[in-house]
Amino acid sequence: MISPWLSWIQQLLGIAQTGLHYKNHPYDTERYRQVQDIAVAMLAAQAQADPLALLELFQREQGHATPKVDVRGVVFRDQKILLVQERSDGLWALPGGWADVGDSPSSAVEREIFEESGFTARATRLLACYDRAHPRHGHPPALHHSYRLVFLCEITGGQPTPSYETPAVDFFGPHEIPPLSLGRTSPSQIQRFFESLNNPDQPTDFD
Repeated sequence: MISPWLSWIQQLLGIAQTGLHYKNHPYDTERYRQVQDIAVAMLAAQAQADPLALLELFQREQGHATPKVDVRGVVFRDQKILLVQERSDGLWALPGGWADVGDSPSSAVEREIFEESGFTARATRLLACYDRAHPRHGHPPALHHSYRLVFLCEITGGQPTPSYETPAVDFFGPHEIPPLSLGRTSPSQIQRFFESLNNPDQPTDFD
C-alpha cells in the first residue's frame, strides 16, 4: 500500500474511534460511523481485502484512539548484540513485543527477553522511543500506529533457549547482522545501538 494512503486512513480511523468515544449527540454517532465506513472502504480498496472483515476488526478498538506500545531489549555480550529469529517470517529482531496491561515498561521488556531468548535480564537505560510510522526508520507499513520503547538491558542469568515464537537465539557483531524482520527492527536502529555501546553518554534517541 502507498504510504501516504495508509497514514490518511489511520488518521481517519483514529478520528472516528475517538469521536465515537466522546460523542454527545445521536447524530455524532452517525457521522463518525460514516467516517469509519469511508476509511475502511479506502483500506479495503487499497489492500484488496473484505471490507466487512476489516470493519469488524476496527470496531473492536474502542475508547480514545492512541498509539500502541511495543518494547524491545538491547542486550550486548562480548561486543555482540542479542537477536532472536522470528518464526513468523524466519528473520531476526531484537527480543520484544507488545506491552501488556499491568506491566511497567521495564518489566515488560525483561519478560519479553526471557520468553523469547531464555535469558533473564535487567533494564538499565532507555535508549530510544521511536514512532514506528516515522519514515526515517524504514519499517514497512503497518495497520496500527505504535511507539517503540527500546531499553538497554544486562544479562543476569539464564541461557539461550528457543521458544515457540523464536526458534533461534544468537549474538551478532556489527558486521554479522543477519536479515532483519523490518517490521520489528531496522538496520539503522541496530547501527545506532552499537554506537551507544561505544558511547554510553549518548542521549536517548526519539521520534
